[in-house]
Amino acid sequence: MRVVILQPSYIPWLGFFEQMYKSDVFVFYDDVQYTKNDWRNRNRIKTSNGVLWLTVPVTVTSLFMSIREAKIADEKWKKKHLLSFSTNYAKAPFYSLIYPELEEVINQDWVFLSDLVIALIHHINKMMHIKREVYLSSQLGIRGQRSERLLKVCQFFGADLYLSGASAINYLNVEIFARNNIKVEFQDYKHPVYSQLWGDFVPYLSVVDLLFNHGPDSLDIITHKEKRSD
Repeated sequence: MRVVILQPSYIPWLGFFEQMYKSDVFVFYDDVQYTKNDWRNRNRIKTSNGVLWLTVPVTVTSLFMSIREAKIADEKWKKKHLLSFSTNYAKAPFYSLIYPELEEVINQDWVFLSDLVIALIHHINKMMHIKREVYLSSQLGIRGQRSERLLKVCQFFGADLYLSGASAINYLNVEIFARNNIKVEFQDYKHPVYSQLWGDFVPYLSVVDLLFNHGPDSLDIITHKEKRSD
């Protein structure tokens, strides 16, 4: 049983979906502290003038506000983001397939950031045919600090492998996982090069860049056509 635990992010990068694809159980870590100027509420797309940041405005009510408590500040961003998609990807091969899917989700009435970003991720999963058991950490009733809590979540689902993001190598206490017979693997994602609009290839963009350009082949590109080893 492979468990992945990641914070919800706005139209995430390819590596996010590679981890989801490799999981048996995926947990949105939605009740940890919200961090400003991070991937929770923004991401990047490619334009004829270079990289463009798309940001969902958030009202920060306290330093210790959790991700699931973060409220969207206004609705002006919707028009800007959708216009950015149409302006920069109208000539992409799968624009007519992908744009209506994103528009449908974005134009709904959203109050909380996490509801928006999780809905978008679910929608993108459907487009790429990724089907996994998905949970919210806020609904599990599991407490603890950092590594201890992550361990408890893994134990809750009977995991024997925890697939972690690469950044966690700096703080994750691998030893307590080993003592509890859970193997830890850190993602070592090799970013693929794929056909894009607008000149030289730019990596580490939002997954929507890949979807507009490659549509149904996106998951094969993300995973380098590798099948999960069960």
